[in-house]
Amino acid sequence: MIRIAVRSSLIAFVAIAGLNAADVPAHRPTTPLFNGKDLSNFDIFLRSKGLNNDPEHVFTVENGVIHVSGKEFGYFITRDEYADYYLSAEFKWGEGTYAPREGHARDSGILYHIVGDQKVWPTSIELQIQEGATGDVWLTDGASLRSKTGEKKTGPAGKAVPIDRFGKGPWKDVTGYRDPAGDIEKPHGEWNTVELVVQGDHIWQFVNGKLMNEGSEAYPSRGKILFQSEGAEIYFRNIRMAPLETATHSR
Repeated sequence: MIRIAVRSSLIAFVAIAGLNAADVPAHRPTTPLFNGKDLSNFDIFLRSKGLNNDPEHVFTVENGVIHVSGKEFGYFITRDEYADYYLSAEFKWGEGTYAPREGHARDSGILYHIVGDQKVWPTSIELQIQEGATGDVWLTDGASLRSKTGEKKTGPAGKAVPIDRFGKGPWKDVTGYRDPAGDIEKPHGEWNTVELVVQGDHIWQFVNGKLMNEGSEAYPSRGKILFQSEGAEIYFRNIRMAPLETATHSR
């Protein structure tokens, strides 16, 4: 049974109308989704080990930072489902890349609206984090979205399809790649900020303060949130969120 509870102390208003490439929505103070100490608020899933079995420490926490080794495909995922919220997180790349993506553009992401079974990868919409492509949307395993241009896309069962970020230039799947036309990411090793706004079935994705993707008619329109390990070393910190004015939180 799903229980719904509105947390009035966390209610936040987000100014959705009129967003543009220079605006991040105004909101009241966020609260931590990651407590800065451990991953006790999350479950861990690895493709070869299953749920909450991480003997090789793919995911570790030190000094308020989550270190993701990238050596195995998997993720850490919220135990709760969310709808109508603002989410922010910071990331920076490490050095390592590993099979089957050794030598390829460093790759990770934040998958949201997750429903169904735990697997690599579940039905979800993704805020892509990848060298030269951060801010792309990926639709996985039946998820769908209508892009800003009006095109409706659906990820086939067991597969994914992309919606490119605004202003994206040519892309090459090589380590260290930078977008020659629409570069938005900071130099390697520096912290980047990604932000997500979900209101009903509409989504907005920001990278370093700029609106980089938008869509409507999202399916699913609520669910869990995960952070990937996908063959590249990456660090996450300051994972925070606030519900919108009509937000609900379910368990």
